[in-house]
Amino acid sequence: MTMMSGAQMLVRTLEDLGVDNLFGYPGGAVLDIYDALLESKKIKHVLGRHEQGVAHAADGYARATGKVGVCLVTSGPGATNTVTSIATAYMDSIPMVVITGQVVSPLIGSDAFQEVDTVGITRPIVKHSYLCQSALDIPKFIRQAFYLASSGRPGPVVVDIPKDCVRPSMKFEYPEMKSPVKMRSYNPTKQGHKGQVKRAAKLLAEASHPVLLIGGGAQLSGAQDEVRTIAHRFNLPVTSTLMGLGVYPSTDKQFLGMLGMHGTFEANNAMDKADLVFAVGCRFDDRVTNNLSKFCPAAKIIHIDIDPASISKTVVADIPIVGDAKTVLGQFIDVFDEFKLVENASAMKQWWTQIGKWREDKCLDYETDGKIIQPQQIVEAVYKATHGDAIIATDVGQHQMFTALYYKFDEPRHLLTSGGLGTMGYGFPAAVGAKIGCPDKEVCLFTGDGSFQMNVQELSTCLEFNIPIKIFIFDNHTLGMVRQWQKMFYRGHISSTNLNSNPDFVALAKAYGHEGFRVTDPKELDAAVEKALSMKDKLVIVDIACDTDAKVLPMQQMGGSMSDMFLGEE
Repeated sequence: MTMMSGAQMLVRTLEDLGVDNLFGYPGGAVLDIYDALLESKKIKHVLGRHEQGVAHAADGYARATGKVGVCLVTSGPGATNTVTSIATAYMDSIPMVVITGQVVSPLIGSDAFQEVDTVGITRPIVKHSYLCQSALDIPKFIRQAFYLASSGRPGPVVVDIPKDCVRPSMKFEYPEMKSPVKMRSYNPTKQGHKGQVKRAAKLLAEASHPVLLIGGGAQLSGAQDEVRTIAHRFNLPVTSTLMGLGVYPSTDKQFLGMLGMHGTFEANNAMDKADLVFAVGCRFDDRVTNNLSKFCPAAKIIHIDIDPASISKTVVADIPIVGDAKTVLGQFIDVFDEFKLVENASAMKQWWTQIGKWREDKCLDYETDGKIIQPQQIVEAVYKATHGDAIIATDVGQHQMFTALYYKFDEPRHLLTSGGLGTMGYGFPAAVGAKIGCPDKEVCLFTGDGSFQMNVQELSTCLEFNIPIKIFIFDNHTLGMVRQWQKMFYRGHISSTNLNSNPDFVALAKAYGHEGFRVTDPKELDAAVEKALSMKDKLVIVDIACDTDAKVLPMQQMGGSMSDMFLGEE
């Protein structure tokens, strides 16, 4: 039993939980915590330049490593600046613990300086939230927060700590910290219902037009080996949501590409004509389904998800299975072995013949004139230079979709992107977190000239902590995706989407102490990418002038079925 202040208890608890990197920004309400951090030899504090960037970095760290990302901010505006980041993590089910300072307990509710109701503000966008009332609450709530954030369906958890809770010294019974966390009201299901698994396995073996649909839940559970085993055993066509990319190799012949609004022609047609959709860890959100009344009209739906609230929420499942994706798919493999289930070979041969005809449309082909760089060329150039082995962070917009379609992700946790909330400004700080979590991996950022300016201040963080990210700006002087919609659906009216006052991004890079250069000629693109990647210890901005009028195609027709798509410029 040791005498410790609440702040020391917090630091000791974080150390015990294995936290090696803490992303933060100090302020008055958390000064005691920052003082205690000076004593830690295990936790590296990464000082961001804005609380939104700090929390996005924790998110990117979590996505790249599979660990819980942790950030620390002060009360009031410090806490409210994290709201967008928390919502981003919540929508994509990312394990993150956000520690916020709070005014002293007697002043809560009095409109004190830098006081906000952090718990109330964040309640709709967290898995759970805590308000500490004493120093001894801190270690207990922090341990519970980590358990909640990382188990079941992952998500962000907020721990709000009043300043008077971190100051007093109290007897701290540390051995209690070694016992596992148990919460009577929270027991997520990992094992799937055995009867449902058997029913689903037999249905899969009997199907003549099946599709395996992979979502972010399969990514988060680490189910890539089981997914690949099942896909190969039954010769299944595989498609993926944006969040599931990398769980199944994009270079494999059975992969049809991403599905949905900007999915491939073959993936969306296969879904539309399927007689069975085997969905693993996906939400069936609107960007995947298009018109729900026309979604997969002939298909039976097997839906595996650890969150029972996600099953039949939008698409009714014929065989719902609640459980962890990796665990449940392991159960499927056991059933396949037990009943010696194999593919419906003759039917699958016909199915693949049909898919081959859809592939003949070559929906991802695009035209170049040799004068203007196309966004697709940027993605392909980086893919070629990195051999597909880099961690790629994106912001949101056209470049995000081009990345999903043209960069071939063969391994999980290599794409960091805001899928659910669609947060511009996410990519740069997320790349910072990823590089800190995976220092031996190449980390590249694909961003637009609009998105990059939203958290550009983190260039200072990268200089201080020597974070050598490679940044490729798709510089089209416009908000590309919004402009595309204006041209396609608003009679070509361009309203407030032109960005005619951009900074000189090369000069900006050098002002922050980094390297940068600009590319305008398609013939110089490959060399520029290679040059940037060769500068191993430098952050490099490559400002690439690309086609303002490029469109992300294919694109589903709003209100249609999965197969109703715009394929070209018609």
